Amino acid sequence: MKNALLKTVLAAALVAGSITTAAVMTAPAYADVAASKAKVDAAKAKGVVGEKNDGYIGFVSGGGDAALKAAVDEINAGRREVYGQAAAKNGVSVDAAAQAAFVKVILAKVNAGEYYQDAGGAWVKK
Repeated sequence: MKNALLKTVLAAALVAGSITTAAVMTAPAYADVAASKAKVDAAKAKGVVGEKNDGYIGFVSGGGDAALKAAVDEINAGRREVYGQAAAKNGVSVDAAAQAAFVKVILAKVNAGEYYQDAGGAWVKK
């Protein structure tokens, strides 16, 4: 499961047409992010963090404790690396790869009661 989130992001970019199947299938090995994902998922359920429209996770209001901030940073760093790899392989910007992932995959996976940013940047509860 340690690469599941990153493969999901890659799959999002694939669906958006910004990366190749090979990029999805050859995701590099990452450190186990399960603990960070669990912290972030719990914070999402509480409405503390949500999915930003730029493809990254952000704090809905204020900030969390140091452990939650570190977990958000770890998830975002992993996403940034994957978006960068997808962008480099496909000749698009990192921002374009990240935004495609948000629109095509991440937004659809936001659970009821969790927050995401709309196109204008306002936080919306699903």
